Amino acid sequence: MIKVENLFYSYTKDDNYAVKDVSFQVEKGEVFGFLGPSGAGKSTTQGILTGLLPMQKGSATVAGYDMKKPPREMFNRIGVSFEQSNVYNKLTALENLEFYKKLFDVPTLDSMDLLRLAGIDHVANKRASTFSKGMKHRLTFVRSMLNNPEVWFLDEPTTGLDPAIASQIKDVIKDKHKEGKTIFLTTHNMFIADELCDRVGFIIDGVLKLVDSPRNLKLQYGEKFVDVEYKLNGETRKETLSIIKEEDKHKLNHIINNYEIELMHTKEATLEEIFIKVTGRGLV
Repeated sequence: MIKVENLFYSYTKDDNYAVKDVSFQVEKGEVFGFLGPSGAGKSTTQGILTGLLPMQKGSATVAGYDMKKPPREMFNRIGVSFEQSNVYNKLTALENLEFYKKLFDVPTLDSMDLLRLAGIDHVANKRASTFSKGMKHRLTFVRSMLNNPEVWFLDEPTTGLDPAIASQIKDVIKDKHKEGKTIFLTTHNMFIADELCDRVGFIIDGVLKLVDSPRNLKLQYGEKFVDVEYKLNGETRKETLSIIKEEDKHKLNHIINNYEIELMHTKEATLEEIFIKVTGRGLV
């Protein structure tokens, strides 16, 4: 559904590139995470793929449409949820959605159903200017669903939301994934990406470092450990042991065979730890 080849973009139209020779593909029905810190090139790439920024160098197609000259009908098939909410403050939540519906040439979803989905149906008839940042973000999120898009672009969909609301948003994304929607998720939140994405791409300073599934990345780059708590002479001892190093494996076997185990669980490297290992940079 999305194909990008040798993409470059410079805001200053010189060799100072925000995106440098980026190539990847997103398959139909896939949740693809585009991960990196602020300024890495995530939003620039999404801007090109949604027609907000012009193509400069390279090629890209979205749902079969050439992004050098995206036709109007393409926008009936995509949805975009921005990190920075851009709702109309003088309109109510319901009016925002009803107005936006008129931009499409395809059937749209029921506005009140979407407001209920976001948990803001109780303010349907209140002006957006009275909303908190989180409420505006939820309105922006469901607005991107109005045309039931085949390709859904989400830029930091849970940013600024409390854990309960963020969980609701994640559940909506999972449901759309089950429906077969193609989702392009840009974020610096590795926990969200790990939970939602089939594959992820690590981008830093405009360069795409690698693309793979979270599972494969953990197997390739993450060393596994076991936390074990056991009784020794009436006292509780705790050890963190590698299940790769021979010395630690022998020690773990000794503990299991000779002591009373109270707690034991494995732990693996997080995507954030792997990102730092691969790129040499953090997410802030």
